[in-house]
Amino acid sequence: MRVVLITPRPDHPLLAAATALLRPDHRVEVIDPATAAAAPQCAEPERPLADVYLLKARTPRALALAHALERHGAVVVNSAAATARCQDRTRMAGLAHRAGLPFVRGRTVGALRELAGLQPTRPLVVKSRYSRRGDLVARVDGAREIRALCGIWGSEPVVVQPFAANDGWDRKLWVISGQLFAGLRRSELAEDSPAGPAGREPAEPLAPGDLPRDWYDLALRTGAAFGLEVYGLDLVDGGGGPLIVDVNAFPGIRGQAGAPRALAELVLRKGAAARSATGAERSPGR
Repeated sequence: MRVVLITPRPDHPLLAAATALLRPDHRVEVIDPATAAAAPQCAEPERPLADVYLLKARTPRALALAHALERHGAVVVNSAAATARCQDRTRMAGLAHRAGLPFVRGRTVGALRELAGLQPTRPLVVKSRYSRRGDLVARVDGAREIRALCGIWGSEPVVVQPFAANDGWDRKLWVISGQLFAGLRRSELAEDSPAGPAGREPAEPLAPGDLPRDWYDLALRTGAAFGLEVYGLDLVDGGGGPLIVDVNAFPGIRGQAGAPRALAELVLRKGAAARSATGAERSPGR
């Protein structure tokens, strides 16, 4: 079986570990979307499509490449459309609400500077509308903090949400083809959060019994609503039940025993199903 990773970081721990499990019997290759042309015939000259492509990138170039591959019949996980649904936080919230998911509500502003005169009466969370590495995610308690952010982010399209009172901990739920993993991490928006990018710190693993079963059911409903197979969601507990604050396509899922094997098994199932559907007979490694 031939598997292609669409990523600039094939050495990412999750991908590297899954690749190690696959490579004894299967060929694993890498396409860096930053340098690949957004068409499969250019990315892989005179070669047939791979059995499965893993899309662990979310740049416009990566999505264009995935779209092109899908038009040629490729199996891409997650699909380009599902990945794109998690990039626009305004679109994300609308989809979640239509699906009846408990997603934090907010409003979209074309540029952060439009909020410069706002005098908030309660804490707010300001996030970049378009999710990407290094984007804006900040809690603001007053007008001075908003104006300070405008110095760097003034032209940034943002989503503004009321800060949801909670216990200061993010519950991280990850799913790989229905298999659930969970972790606990101090929220970077908590008042006593340690200095630095707390959101980049590894989450402390949680055992399956450490969260209510309906939280796991919520994770599965979220995946179905967004059309995702490998994904994560951030939840906070405000005392009245879980509230979703973000959904991520193909997150890192660091420090979760069993995640690489779950990903490798998903790849093999998808590849076998694709071959069965097309009736293809290929030798190992092709």
